Amino acid sequence: MKRKIGTLLAGVMLAATALTACSSNSGTTPSASSAPVKAEGNQTTVPTPSGPDTSKSVELVWYLVGDVHQDTPKVMEEFNKMLKKDLNATVKLNFTTWNDWQTKYNLLLTAGEKIDMIFSSSWAGYFKYAKQGAFLDLTALLPKYAPQVQKQVPAQDWGDVTIGGKIYAVPNTNPEYTPNGIVYREDWRKELNLPEIKDLASIEAYLDGVKKNKPGVIPINGSAWNEVSTLFSAVNGYQTIGGESKVIVAKNYNTPRDIVAYPFTPEYADWVKKMKEWADKGYWSKNTLSSKQEAGDLIKAGTGAMYWRNPPGAAGFITDVQKKDPKMEIGYFPFTRMQGFAMPTMAIANGMAIPKSAANPERSLMVLEKIRTDAKYYNLITYGLEGYNYDLINDGKNIVTPSKSQDATKVTAYGIADWGWRNKPLMKAGVGGWDGLDKLNDEFAKMSKPDIFSPITMDYDPVKTEYAAVNQVMEQYGKPLMMGLVPNVDQAIKTYQEKLKSAGIDKVLDYVKKEAAAYYDEKGIK
Repeated sequence: MKRKIGTLLAGVMLAATALTACSSNSGTTPSASSAPVKAEGNQTTVPTPSGPDTSKSVELVWYLVGDVHQDTPKVMEEFNKMLKKDLNATVKLNFTTWNDWQTKYNLLLTAGEKIDMIFSSSWAGYFKYAKQGAFLDLTALLPKYAPQVQKQVPAQDWGDVTIGGKIYAVPNTNPEYTPNGIVYREDWRKELNLPEIKDLASIEAYLDGVKKNKPGVIPINGSAWNEVSTLFSAVNGYQTIGGESKVIVAKNYNTPRDIVAYPFTPEYADWVKKMKEWADKGYWSKNTLSSKQEAGDLIKAGTGAMYWRNPPGAAGFITDVQKKDPKMEIGYFPFTRMQGFAMPTMAIANGMAIPKSAANPERSLMVLEKIRTDAKYYNLITYGLEGYNYDLINDGKNIVTPSKSQDATKVTAYGIADWGWRNKPLMKAGVGGWDGLDKLNDEFAKMSKPDIFSPITMDYDPVKTEYAAVNQVMEQYGKPLMMGLVPNVDQAIKTYQEKLKSAGIDKVLDYVKKEAAAYYDEKGIK
């Protein structure tokens, strides 16, 4: 932020003193002592500065989820040099790590630690924490401290982060579609003359063909829970509510108020019987629920054939495979093709919020605006050091990682959880990535429907005891049943349902229905 005070109008100087205007330092507003004064009798008044005051140097404490990159200290050193000059501030960037990050994130927001900005997301409990008062209301602060961002974010996206008429986060502006889907060995499918994957029957044919014809390969190797559970929802059209409703779902997009506990549905009984067949045929290992290995890692090792991914995740996985083994051909099948529609992620799928404990919320908003509107700042904190972690090519539209001037065995692409400040116009596409993602996004856009399930606020506090008990029952009885790892399916279903009833599933279901109905009534959704 640079401003220049022009020549003062004649006639506002004291008789004994000639006042002249002076330029402020880069990024700072003139202090009261240097601002022009006006005589009023024997009194002298000091006008209020026209912009935010940055005369006080501050260190801002920020938190992101995930892990630090090895080059983050060097990146933040350069970032803070620029920031100190422009906004008289520095940022101390901290990370939760991915190990038990939910617990750490909760503690950060409940223990009262002085935090000036934190990553926020619907999948990280944004609605719950905002409703509980963990975040600062930004409604009045945005016009003064982040005016460009306020104009930059579409009205609909501001609506995504507004609760009770108040804005509690700045959402990113990077429209995405992240439906569930699977990556698989397309070269094996072609080699074995298996049908093109387009539905449950063709997926089963693929798994069966791989199992019978590829010795030493387990089709869904390692942990197979995500692959099976997301496929179950897709086949039946079930939609999760509020992002974490576990066994409670809306039965269909077109009837969002028809909410059920799926273990009590006939569709579930049919599904788990089929999964018992798949498990007995060896489509995944008997220790799949205890396995810590990602199915994708075992595809790369040549001992697996299918892996759950959303489209951006698939793009990264396929790109990585292509670099390491160009002969391995990977295909991708989004489950949207079975459902006939795609829902874009909410803007608050990724964003930045300011905790109530913040010491310097105003300056944090100013820094966030710098990142989101100034390419120098955005590129540095998002992609790392130019000429080291990356090179810009094609007039700055693309990046190559790492820089061609560096040893690729020692220097890596820079990567942290930058999702919260992403802004589409400033984002760079990597060269050599999977070209299928843009085609998928075009496909999704043509079948797009608004997400009417994720925005429902679910904190479960009124039923927290029952909710915890239901989730424990799901872990103990539901997961083995879903994966076909039970000797008698009918008896296992009966036991599971009895345990859910004892845990309080009916009370949790009533609560979800009530919260969903309130949201649908507010939005006029039938």
